[in-house]
Amino acid sequence: MKKIVVSLGGSLVVPEKGFINLNYLKRFKRLILKFLKRFRFFIVVGGGKLARFYQSEARKIKVSDNDLDWLGIFSSRLNAQFVKSLFGKIAHSEIIVNPEEKRKIKERIVFAAGSKPGWSTDYVSVSLAKTFTVNEILNLTNIDYIYNKDPRKFKDAKPLKEISWDEYFKIIGEKWIPGGNYPFDPVGANLAKKLKIKVVSIDGKNLRAVENYLTGKKIIGTIIRP
Repeated sequence: MKKIVVSLGGSLVVPEKGFINLNYLKRFKRLILKFLKRFRFFIVVGGGKLARFYQSEARKIKVSDNDLDWLGIFSSRLNAQFVKSLFGKIAHSEIIVNPEEKRKIKERIVFAAGSKPGWSTDYVSVSLAKTFTVNEILNLTNIDYIYNKDPRKFKDAKPLKEISWDEYFKIIGEKWIPGGNYPFDPVGANLAKKLKIKVVSIDGKNLRAVENYLTGKKIIGTIIRP
């Protein structure tokens, strides 16, 4: 059975403050269950708008970066608990918060979330891949491709179908900002580059594209190769 780490962007779970995208999550669940005979899924859930809301408010009272990180961590864990609850007893009973801990798991769906300050959920995804010997991560975000520059700011931004980690860093830089919005953040990207892990970044809203990836068909998305 093939193992796969899925980095489920928090923006797909909580796309805006006070709103959980339950309809999307139900469709996501159906898709995962459809492939349970072929894959074991390690699903890492991000903090999304919930994390950014708390961090934005916290910045008004000038809290430390460490506190900002913890707000993101607990937002991620809350989102992960909600999504895990949707899967019920099919999923492993505990949410993994220490991705470096090797453990025996019989279930085919495992959830993980934020771990500790300085570790983004993308970093957790890569660390989890290392622990459970997975060489590829499916990164579900809210954009169809990674672009050569921010498409929200530049109309001439070009989608990239395949790039190297070095090329990726030229686009996003290497500095981690708590609550920053990256296709795959610098902390996780640095570890993925070091471990030579491939990341496939797809718009998670497009579940047909996700299914194409799982069936080995041509995808709409960006491959970041080692």
